[in-house]
Amino acid sequence: AGPRWFRGRLALPQGTGVSSARLIMSADDDFTAYLCGQLVLSAPQQTDGWRTARVADVTELTRAAVGDDLVLAVLATNRGGASVNPGGLIAKLVVGTTDGGELVFVTGAAWRTTGSVEPGWEQVDHDDSAWSPVVVLAPYGQGPWGSGIEPPVQERPAPLLRRAFQLDKPVTRARLYVAGLAYQVPHLNGERIGTAVLDPGFTDYDDTVLYVTHDVTRLLVQGDNALAVELGRGFYGMTTRNVWRWHQSPWHGEPRLLARLVVDHPDGSRTEVVSDDGWRVTTGPTLSNSLYAGETYDARLELPGWSTTRFDDSDWAPASVLDAPAGTLRAQEHEPIRVVESVAPTSLSSPRAGVWVVDFGRTTAGWVRLRITAPAGTIVRILYGEKLRADGTVEASNGNVQSARFQLDEYVARGGGEEVWEPRFSYKGFRYVQLDGLPGAARTDTVTMRVVHSDVRDVGEFRCSEPLFEQFEQMMRRTVRNNLHGIPTDTPMYEKNGWTGDAQVAAPTMAGQLDLSRFFTKWLGDLRDAQVASGQVPVIVPSGGWGYQELAPAPEWTTVYPFLLREMHRWYGDDRLPRQHWQAVTDYLDWELGRLSDGLAVTALGDYLSPGTGGNPPEDTRLTATAYLHRALLATAEVGELIGQDTQAARFRAAAAGLRDRLNETFLDRAGGLYRTDRDPGYRQTSNAVPLAFGLVPEELVQAVVDNLVADIRDRGWHLNTGCLGTSVLLPVLTAHGHADVAARLALQRTYPSWGYWVENDADTMWEMWPTSTRSRQHYFHGTVVQWLYEHVAGLRPVADGWARFVVRPDARAELSSASV
Repeated sequence: AGPRWFRGRLALPQGTGVSSARLIMSADDDFTAYLCGQLVLSAPQQTDGWRTARVADVTELTRAAVGDDLVLAVLATNRGGASVNPGGLIAKLVVGTTDGGELVFVTGAAWRTTGSVEPGWEQVDHDDSAWSPVVVLAPYGQGPWGSGIEPPVQERPAPLLRRAFQLDKPVTRARLYVAGLAYQVPHLNGERIGTAVLDPGFTDYDDTVLYVTHDVTRLLVQGDNALAVELGRGFYGMTTRNVWRWHQSPWHGEPRLLARLVVDHPDGSRTEVVSDDGWRVTTGPTLSNSLYAGETYDARLELPGWSTTRFDDSDWAPASVLDAPAGTLRAQEHEPIRVVESVAPTSLSSPRAGVWVVDFGRTTAGWVRLRITAPAGTIVRILYGEKLRADGTVEASNGNVQSARFQLDEYVARGGGEEVWEPRFSYKGFRYVQLDGLPGAARTDTVTMRVVHSDVRDVGEFRCSEPLFEQFEQMMRRTVRNNLHGIPTDTPMYEKNGWTGDAQVAAPTMAGQLDLSRFFTKWLGDLRDAQVASGQVPVIVPSGGWGYQELAPAPEWTTVYPFLLREMHRWYGDDRLPRQHWQAVTDYLDWELGRLSDGLAVTALGDYLSPGTGGNPPEDTRLTATAYLHRALLATAEVGELIGQDTQAARFRAAAAGLRDRLNETFLDRAGGLYRTDRDPGYRQTSNAVPLAFGLVPEELVQAVVDNLVADIRDRGWHLNTGCLGTSVLLPVLTAHGHADVAARLALQRTYPSWGYWVENDADTMWEMWPTSTRSRQHYFHGTVVQWLYEHVAGLRPVADGWARFVVRPDARAELSSASV
């Protein structure tokens, strides 16, 4: 870590005709570049800034250097905490000549470097003969950076659209139907319409586009009116490069608007205003917006009154009529995303001069509201993160997002008094924010946490005599809410993807805490939309094309489709969903059955993130893949029997029986009374808990399998050794087989690995991984202990038909005097 100074030179022969010259450069982590002594390019101070290259047109300077040396001098600084070390520099200067040729100058062995600054080091005539030759690490595409450097994307600012119109008659009723992609902020006569944010909901836009309906009767007047909308990018217009390729989705496009205002008059007549070429458009003060990178807002570019009737839009451009996405237009029926709470900081610190770190004392999804008084042009940077570095600054980096910027908002002050601003088109996962660029010290009212998620209502409330269990329930509730943004995501900070496996294991817990009837109905539609002609469903839903081959196929993940369909009827009793999804679900299961290998399901995933692993478990994952497919077949058979598809149901039951038999033939050690695979490093709890949970163990061996499971837990000092799959069933299995005391000991454990260990380390949400070094601190797939609290400690479980039948059996009261739900 630290600064390095570099110099290189290219001779430009006398008489060279220069038609163009373009410089592209990147450095680890940031740099300042001079050409012939003139500052031409720089990258701001940041960690891992090498991921985004910078480009400059240097034609005039290059022309002036003809007949002399073209000298490029660069200061590159490697920052502590970078993912790639040591620091490095890569640059390419392409000079186009008037005869159609090119001169290409790249960083290479002829360059020189030093570790200490010298006066005039950037000037052409500086003597660098005492500098050392550079070390060439590798050509581009190899070495520590690989091909991970991306050229900058020229993102257009968020557009502002408006349509002035007149109403000659009084208004009795008015409805606005609007689909702004990806996100819309509508206004009518200067007033913002509604309270939703990040609206409408995210979908696969080639299949479904959602529109929102607003009653705007009170906002209209007889006479002059103005309808206005600001648009954000979301996933639809994503420009930030990422491994899931949202920036390359087949439906990707620039933001666009479809709107229809229908006004009814007392005489029975109707006036309509629609999105057409009669609208006007301009760029607004939101210069960039990305769900991953954050937003840049320049308040100096605000247009006061732009959404009112008084505003003069004559210098705006006429709006262009664009092609609509291919998806079917549908009314949005699930709950909108809203700002549901505002939270004040609990503490402020200053880890270094000019830098302030704000701790809100809780982990959330959303953004902050900024309140400042600053001179015009002041740039305040707001960096969001769930953790702090050792030096007290905020940790915010993401190797899956190929951008030098991540979870960073920038606000440029307009000056002239107090200013209040908050983002419109991106949410972040965070507990801490870091403030750079404030004109003075941060105060407790400088930033306010804004909690943002789908506005679903609570339906369950857990109470018991063990405070730790109540804490688990609140941690899970917060984690789930923080991952509801129109789809059930895995993490609000790092991915924001609808990972199917996360919802698979956590759905019963989620439905026990929250009313997700409309939310999951919408996501079932997303699952159907994501299905391809073969019947396959990807591991993330929605998908822009990723997840059909990457980390796929994975039945433990994608069998969420039939499982959730069955559970929705159990929770809510909606008979329409099974019929609507029957064909798609059967197509999916037939695809899974058609790719069995030696009678077993094959998977790219498994019991993810068990202790001591960084991803997949060591055991043969065909065991869990086959078990989950077995459960899905039985769930679908039950759905089929509900809607009169008895023949199909019988076929799926037969297929499930075949899978059960083949799984036991392959993995069940009858003599030892346990399940094992050839790849096991030792006893694997998940390999035994899952067959017990799914009814796969032959009756005569159930006790032996249970006894071995309990013995392994005891031998590990009463600790679990499970990933997301095994964790979701372990405590219920122990309880169901007479070992509620063992389940309680696991749940009450406070050393690694355990939920109590997280609490001991200041967790207020569920984490992705068992150790404190976990990536995400808002990941619900390991928080399924709460399902056990609801269904076994409190003892309330749904059986069928929207709770028309349910079980009351509090069979896990060990160590407790009371529990209720």
